[in-house]
Amino acid sequence: MKIAKTSLALAGFAALAAPLAAQTTPTPGHDHHTAVNERGDHVMGFDHEKTTHHFRLTKSGGVIEVSANDPKDTDSRDAIQQHMGHIAKMFSEGDFNAPMLIHAQVPPGVPEMKAKLKAIAWKPVNTRTGANIVITSKDPAAINAIHQFLIFQIQDHQTGDPTTVS
Repeated sequence: MKIAKTSLALAGFAALAAPLAAQTTPTPGHDHHTAVNERGDHVMGFDHEKTTHHFRLTKSGGVIEVSANDPKDTDSRDAIQQHMGHIAKMFSEGDFNAPMLIHAQVPPGVPEMKAKLKAIAWKPVNTRTGANIVITSKDPAAINAIHQFLIFQIQDHQTGDPTTVS
């Protein structure tokens, strides 16, 4: 009886995992960056080709910036603003599932940011063409974790942003 229950549980897990793998596994010939963009479009709700990401390191934390490439693209702007507000709320509650889904791994700095949750502020700020999330802390360990997280984002999204504090 125990073997039957275990087999049934494994079959159920396999049935649930297969669609997720199909959504997150790149098709042959796609590289990691292409897969990040494909997963990002799905998770964020806007097209990476119509928008631009930047990640900035600051003395007190950093800034995540996303903007529509075309100032007249109000659909992208609205989707960005909705997403960034939602992400700031999720991050402030310790929920970092979105970056894990996009990057197919736990980004560096996430465990430390979860541990320092009360020491970090996540403030969404709407802009004319999108939105920013201003991330601040007075805790040196939290700031280091924020920097690790943003440097990973710079590298994985290939934004070309500086990986030093500006």
